[in-house]
Amino acid sequence: MSADWLTIILALVAIVVAWKVFKGVVKTIALVVILIAAAIFVFGGLA
Repeated sequence: MSADWLTIILALVAIVVAWKVFKGVVKTIALVVILIAAAIFVFGGLA
């Protein structure tokens, strides 16, 4: 399993945890941050 797949799986787990734990605006911010971090890691940074 490559690092890209592992990152995607970890991001999905983090999304599920954030969805269950946080509420309202905090949930939205947490989900956006998780998705941005995963995208930056998978697609190679901010070149």
